Amino acid sequence: MQSFTDYRFRNPFYKYFGGIDTYYAPYIRLNGKLDIKPVYDRDLQAKNIASGMEVIPQIMTNSADEFLFVSNYVQSLGYTELNWNLGCPYPMVTNKGLGSGLICEPVKIDEILNRVHNESDITVSMKMRMGYDHPEEILGAFPILAKYPIKNIGIHARIGKQLYKGGVDLDAFEKCVENSPHTLYYNGDITSVAVFNELTDRFPTINHWMIGRGLIADPFLPQMIKDNTTDYPENKLMAFKGFHDELFDNFLGSLSNDRQAIQKMYSYWEYFGSLFDDSKRAMKKMKKAKTIVEYMDAAESLID
Repeated sequence: MQSFTDYRFRNPFYKYFGGIDTYYAPYIRLNGKLDIKPVYDRDLQAKNIASGMEVIPQIMTNSADEFLFVSNYVQSLGYTELNWNLGCPYPMVTNKGLGSGLICEPVKIDEILNRVHNESDITVSMKMRMGYDHPEEILGAFPILAKYPIKNIGIHARIGKQLYKGGVDLDAFEKCVENSPHTLYYNGDITSVAVFNELTDRFPTINHWMIGRGLIADPFLPQMIKDNTTDYPENKLMAFKGFHDELFDNFLGSLSNDRQAIQKMYSYWEYFGSLFDDSKRAMKKMKKAKTIVEYMDAAESLID
């Protein structure tokens, strides 16, 4: 979700669909340099946060110095919470001991949390996977996490090396519920109201839920879950078109050229396409589109 859910997406989603209580910004990653890139700064500036929207900044790091630097930065913008990402599964991250590649190092986790809680008053929340190589890794980290007042821990019920392949491991998540004193969020493959209801039946003590890919594939899903309905709103296509057009305008206004904006939209359509019957033909046209007119012709023909 790193390249999908910045303010250019969040704001029109919030406007047209709703259903989400708290949004987590894409993670800040410093790569050893204590400097905030403009792309991160723009995403967190108050002028780019829709009125009434709760956004939590996120960090990806294995350095206490970086954590403290970003904590000070987000607090200077008025934020009081920072979410620590120990969930990212991609090898370019995990091979550097970041994301889910850090879960198997409880001593390192302890060192970072100890300094952050002693040297800052930032509220810390976390996003994790079960581990990278096996789902028991997270259980080894829990005794360390129990020492600290972590606000909540969102757990994606896969291990890192799975990426997004295979199914979620609900038995392993149940062990997390049994072994963690913290408030847990469930994350992973919430793709329909029916699936959500199955999960709530399986985990009656969990009342916080995190959704990522399922939200992009079906932007109506969060509100439908809240309303406990499988019926789409009557204005489904009108709402989607308004959202789509505003999202596209945001990319046209922020990327270097029209072609980049079109390519960016196509990456969303790889998720959106599941909402529409027979979307492959229109998506082929989108992928080949070189102008705004060509892209909009393909998109509007599918929506119409």
